[in-house]
Amino acid sequence: MSGLLKLTGVGKAYRHWGSEWLRAASWFGLPVRPKEEHWILRDVSLTISPGEAVGVVGRNGAGKSTLLKLITGTTQPTEGSIMRGGRIAAILELGMGFNPDLTGRQNAFHAAGLMGYTQHQIEAMITFIEAFAEVGEYFDEPVRTYSSGMQVRVAFAVATAFRPDILIVDEALSVGDAYFQAKCFKRVQEFKELGTTLILVSHSVADIVKHCDRVIFIKDGGVHADGPSREVSNLYLDELFGRKPAKATASAASVAPTSVVMEGGREDLFHTRRGYNKAEHRWGQGGARIIDYAIVSGGEEHPARIDSGARTEFVMKVLFEQDVDNAVPGILIKTLEGLFLYGTNSFLASNGAAAISAKAGEIVVCSFQVPMNVNEGHYMVSLGISSGDPLSELVPLDRRYDSILLDVSRPMQFWGIVDLHADFSVQAA
Repeated sequence: MSGLLKLTGVGKAYRHWGSEWLRAASWFGLPVRPKEEHWILRDVSLTISPGEAVGVVGRNGAGKSTLLKLITGTTQPTEGSIMRGGRIAAILELGMGFNPDLTGRQNAFHAAGLMGYTQHQIEAMITFIEAFAEVGEYFDEPVRTYSSGMQVRVAFAVATAFRPDILIVDEALSVGDAYFQAKCFKRVQEFKELGTTLILVSHSVADIVKHCDRVIFIKDGGVHADGPSREVSNLYLDELFGRKPAKATASAASVAPTSVVMEGGREDLFHTRRGYNKAEHRWGQGGARIIDYAIVSGGEEHPARIDSGARTEFVMKVLFEQDVDNAVPGILIKTLEGLFLYGTNSFLASNGAAAISAKAGEIVVCSFQVPMNVNEGHYMVSLGISSGDPLSELVPLDRRYDSILLDVSRPMQFWGIVDLHADFSVQAA
């Protein structure tokens, strides 16, 4: 079936045999053992249906690039089987194997020929490739004179000149400019609508959530998670910034709050709040905990619905379990699909004026006031507390992702998600 991809028990190992005789013996299935064996992937089984848009995430060295090379057939699996349905187009590495001494045009003919297209087919599309790449007169100059962005332009133009059944895009697009990235993703969206299967590898969670319905998280040479993009992306963020034992000045068990927690003295009141999402994703390195929150809009605390445009206050209460010199609370608002709409923190919202320090056992209450200039719909709110320098690197202490579900209502006064409050005027010619 065109666009279908199925991997069963796939593994890839790089082996050092010690002698060419042992290597040759392995070709004939003789029971010989390599001198050294390093497994990159092991026991990977997954199915991608025709027309699916699937993201692949994971740390550097997790095995993502090896997985893509196996899928495209540029390297063979050590074990397991791979079933591919239809023609595959892939941009796995910068330049897509271009010869630096050939021109962009010559490389386009060569690369498209390796993809299985005839000379006549390539000649019919070469004008499109040149126009899409937009490198001007450089199209007839040697590729060694190209910048990295120009190489990506030509590579993507060649890979998408003909609609493939499966399109694989690795991190290569990250080196392109914003204009060309938007152009590429528009092309990808057109292919998706026509039934092309998309596999997108990126470290950008926003790109993954925006373009993919499903995400595969590769970790330690295997499939760590496979599911909806928002949920698996949160797991990936946990992997990047996950909870580690905090070097606290006092243990969490021995810290006594120096102020009284609201609403009856209970330590964690999230479960009593309207809109609290029990499936929230919580992570961080410890040292502080967000123990309570409040939403105030239109003079009402925790309203069932919020009027679009109403100035809304998001309040969080943080218990510090260790001394923190520079604490930075923050919020993030997303669509239900996980698309980031707006995020800020105390440093950005106060133009660097706010500085928070706390001792172990202290409770700090802080708030953000946000005009909810969004259209009618449901939105997710995440809360976080970090420490460190906002201009260099923040260390997440406690993040509660997708903790609160907001219901926003308003009469339809604009199209889209965010109200940019456009003004209109007419002037005489």
